[in-house]
Amino acid sequence: MDAIVIAGGVPAPDEPLYPLTQGKPKALLDLEGKPMVQWVLDALNESRLVNHIVVIGLEPVNNLTSKKPLVFVPDQGSMVENLKGGIRKVREINPRAGKMLAVSSDIPGITGEMVDWLVEMVNQTDDDVYYCVIPREVMEQRYPNSRRSYTHLKDMEVCGGDMNAIDARLGDGNTDLWEKLTDARKNVVKQAALIGFSTLFLLLLRQATITSTVRRVSRKLGVKGRAIISPYAEIGMDIDKPHQLELVRLDLAARVAMGK
Repeated sequence: MDAIVIAGGVPAPDEPLYPLTQGKPKALLDLEGKPMVQWVLDALNESRLVNHIVVIGLEPVNNLTSKKPLVFVPDQGSMVENLKGGIRKVREINPRAGKMLAVSSDIPGITGEMVDWLVEMVNQTDDDVYYCVIPREVMEQRYPNSRRSYTHLKDMEVCGGDMNAIDARLGDGNTDLWEKLTDARKNVVKQAALIGFSTLFLLLLRQATITSTVRRVSRKLGVKGRAIISPYAEIGMDIDKPHQLELVRLDLAARVAMGK
């Protein structure tokens, strides 16, 4: 399976990480002597099941390394266009590409073992989109001070993961839908318009299970979606705030000290 690494985010002056990035990509923040995105590339290189790697949003001059074939694509201007640009590049490299990983550059805690686990899970079914979720107890046991936001479902509380999978065919899909999905990420009213008010009310009342939620949303959006419950908190431990950066930095320092 091929992998797309989304690395184009540049924190704005009003965002928490701006004092640390000063107009540079978040992916290049130093963690134990190497850029944050390099930790992600290292995990993909450790994987037995990843072939090609496409990095979206950075230039080759950033001196990132990979033993596996690595291609860079300039930032396409938006999250949607970056993902679609990554899909196009993977299909150019590998015309027979089907499912592919979509990995955020700000989850440096992942390992090759975690990557292979997800690839194996994805290969068990034939769906369009695979979305990792991490149960609250898994996240808080691994990172007790991460202060994540959770969605309250009937059967569990979860936060979203940042290593997921998508079928290449969706790269040819409805651009308007892609844009709406991006626009709705943090707007409850827009989310309701996309997924339906009945689903939203069930979520608010904590009466929806993860299976019923995925089924309703998939039907509304016209895709086959599947939620994958991750036993690995690292897949959802993205770095958006300074305290999260410091938490992960200490964790990686311990890993380096142990020679892992």
